[in-house]
Amino acid sequence: MHAQDLLSILDDESQDAQYVPATFKMTRIAFGHSTEVRPKNVLEVFVANRFWNLPSDRSQSFVADRMSTRFALEYSLSDRLTFGMGATTFDGLFDSFLKYRIALQQKGGGWPFTVTLFQNASYDSSPIANQAIADDFPDRLSFTSQMLISRRISKNFSLQVSPTLVNRSLGLTDDDPELIFALGAGARYKLGGHLSIVSEYYHVFNAVESTQTFAPVALGVNWELGDLMLQFMLTNSFFMVEDSFITGTRNNFNFRNPNLNFGFNATYVIHFKNKLNK
Repeated sequence: MHAQDLLSILDDESQDAQYVPATFKMTRIAFGHSTEVRPKNVLEVFVANRFWNLPSDRSQSFVADRMSTRFALEYSLSDRLTFGMGATTFDGLFDSFLKYRIALQQKGGGWPFTVTLFQNASYDSSPIANQAIADDFPDRLSFTSQMLISRRISKNFSLQVSPTLVNRSLGLTDDDPELIFALGAGARYKLGGHLSIVSEYYHVFNAVESTQTFAPVALGVNWELGDLMLQFMLTNSFFMVEDSFITGTRNNFNFRNPNLNFGFNATYVIHFKNKLNK
């Protein structure tokens, strides 16, 4: 017998009568993290891309005017704890995160939610236009803390809310707050087989003052193919790290050029423990 793929492993784990099966299957809803944490010794190779046009006469080049890619490796140290690190090409961000699941939704009147803690740290290596701004190493660091709370409402429908605190020192003016509070919401509806539609939204309560920003929104389709998982989305943010897309989305979600961007995530799963199970 061949080694199990990730979906088979998740299905096997969900046979425990005490717990509800995996709420989102993927570790991200669209651009933000879900409550899912992979089993121990699973490595995810994660690649995300965003494509968008520029509102100028030189726009509308073949496929897209601009492209950003994020490469990341995410490894499960235990069935509850995941460590990840990545880099983004367009905005020069280097980031890492820890993700720890503290509770699983239980069946039949038990604990009603899956709860996962998320902590991200990122370093902004991009040039800063305003030379008057201090941009020493500590100033270029940002931190995002989240409590991800999800519930599988029915066999096909899942919801998540994500209270969020972003600590971002590198503002364009002194009026920009260092601590930014936001609340994320995401949903998944299973269409059948391994196909589902997803949506995600973040409301920012105290946005930056130096530039106009908008709430990041995404609508997409997730396709689960065993050890390969694909996500396709339309979104108004081309950023892919939490502190950037939550606080720095500068386009509204509509079909005016260049507000709507196309994005996709591809995740390939490697089982260091289970690949030897013949």
